[in-house]
Amino acid sequence: MATPYLILICLVACCLVMALVWYWAIKINNAGVVDVFWALNFPLIAILLFFLADGFEGRKQLICSMVLIAGLRLGAHLWQRVIGHLDVEEGRYQQLRKEWAPHENRKFFWFFQFQAFSNVLLAIPFFLIASNQDPKIHAFEYLGIVLWGIAVLGEAAADWQLSQFKNELCNKGKVCQVGLWNYSRHPNYFFQLLLWIAYFLFAISAPWGWIAISSPLIIAYLLFKVTGIPATEEQALRSKGALYREYQQSTSAFIPWFKKQVSAEK
Repeated sequence: MATPYLILICLVACCLVMALVWYWAIKINNAGVVDVFWALNFPLIAILLFFLADGFEGRKQLICSMVLIAGLRLGAHLWQRVIGHLDVEEGRYQQLRKEWAPHENRKFFWFFQFQAFSNVLLAIPFFLIASNQDPKIHAFEYLGIVLWGIAVLGEAAADWQLSQFKNELCNKGKVCQVGLWNYSRHPNYFFQLLLWIAYFLFAISAPWGWIAISSPLIIAYLLFKVTGIPATEEQALRSKGALYREYQQSTSAFIPWFKKQVSAEK
């Protein structure tokens, strides 16, 4: 199937999913569920590509498996975090609800639809890879697979460490500084960006593969300027105040090994 048709089918599917999720979010008064299904829309795209794309079968199986594993892992982590507190909406969305009142439901609908659009826009590497008919697996593709493995394991470790910290009642109101979080305020975001760089490397050997650079660039913009670090740190400052300010001064915002370097220099 031609790539434009694949993109259209995936866009319609993701928009339908987000429309249903929006309806559910209105019913339960918790927009935080959008995060879960944003992650799960990537496995949906992978499944559609597996059955509809006409690229080299071995490569298609590889990329679809990679997207499925990474998406389901993140989706399961977010599901556990959000579903465990359905009666309490995450602070970021509470803030949006206040800012968008009295038309918050309408604005949340378009926000959810934008998430579906971002799913498909970020999936550009997947479309290119799954449609690549070259039977040879190139060096950049192997490099992408290795980097993908590092990214998935690193992000899983960061998420697990934060979850374990939050599960301890004695840590309520404290700032997580265990494991990777001792060296970076956002190690999960660091490995998430690394994941999209891996997808770009995997796609670069495909025809028009250079276009896939858009995905890590978009993710970097979102993480640094929009819904990632700025929104997360604003909420952390609102909820933890001086404790988080001290944490900001002692750690890197992003790169996990920065704190060690600072300590060594001092």
